[in-house]
Amino acid sequence: MLEVKQVSKLYENRRGVEQMDFSMSRGEIVGFLGPNGAGKTTTMRMITGYLNPTRGSILVDGLSMADHPKKARSKIGYLPETPPLYPEMTVQAYLRFIADLRDIPVREQKTRIGEVVEKLGLQGREKQIIRSLSKGYKQRIGLAQAILHQPDLLILDEPTSGLDPKQIIEIRGLIRELGENHTVLLSTHILPEVNAICNRVLIINQGRIVLDDRPDNIGSSMGETFEMSVEIKGPREDVIRQLGTMPEIGGVKEAEEPLEMDAETVKLRLTAADRTDIREAVFYKLASLGYPILEMKRESLSLEDVFLKLTTTEEKGADAETAAEEVEEHA
Repeated sequence: MLEVKQVSKLYENRRGVEQMDFSMSRGEIVGFLGPNGAGKTTTMRMITGYLNPTRGSILVDGLSMADHPKKARSKIGYLPETPPLYPEMTVQAYLRFIADLRDIPVREQKTRIGEVVEKLGLQGREKQIIRSLSKGYKQRIGLAQAILHQPDLLILDEPTSGLDPKQIIEIRGLIRELGENHTVLLSTHILPEVNAICNRVLIINQGRIVLDDRPDNIGSSMGETFEMSVEIKGPREDVIRQLGTMPEIGGVKEAEEPLEMDAETVKLRLTAADRTDIREAVFYKLASLGYPILEMKRESLSLEDVFLKLTTTEEKGADAETAAEEVEEHA
């Protein structure tokens, strides 16, 4: 659905985007992460045709953004971080305006507008002036304009920004629903949001992709050693000694806060000798000793841990990059 091939955007004396290379299939919801100034906005603007890459190519459903910009853009819905709204218009008038811009046939506009109004919970707000609405409702209207023409590819930049918890849950549910039939590239600073709705993660730092993997596979891709926490009913010294003799286990560490409710219960953190899953071996070992396992849980790097590990402190020129984008966009 989307192919970004060796794309770079260069600015004089500034870092831009370098050799960006990834593809997305229909039905994928991809989280696009990176610190401020890393190149996320530059990349999204190139994908949507707002910026031209210095080199490389972008294909949307097989259409080159450089050779067939109008057709390629017709397949994209874009919600920038600041929704592109006209505050003096009513919600209904604005959506009709967008329908005209998107060449939606007049006979279909009423039905299409009604569908997005219902889907985004805008019923009863159609005749209100956009200026008078809350930030949450303005965000909904921004998302409505992005999906009104039923695009194949959705580019969403901070779609839940400014929403209350109930609205966030509703918008996340909508994004999941859209991901069943559409391709979604989602930029967000809310990392738990990526775990909640994305089936793939791209992390960009200093203009380059530093991670491209599924959220549940991040630990393995980082070369993480297998670790687990376990709570066991049995004599502390013997449990620790017995587990320490297992060749599969490289380290046994007691929990920082020992359990006080039962002297015969111990909570440990076990590290495998390599990246092998040791849960089954631990289960059979303790079962043979007659020590019941009360709780067993795999421990792995969180997305937050991975993000911090892969990204570095941005340079002072990061804001200049954004400024350069703005100048070129309005040139």
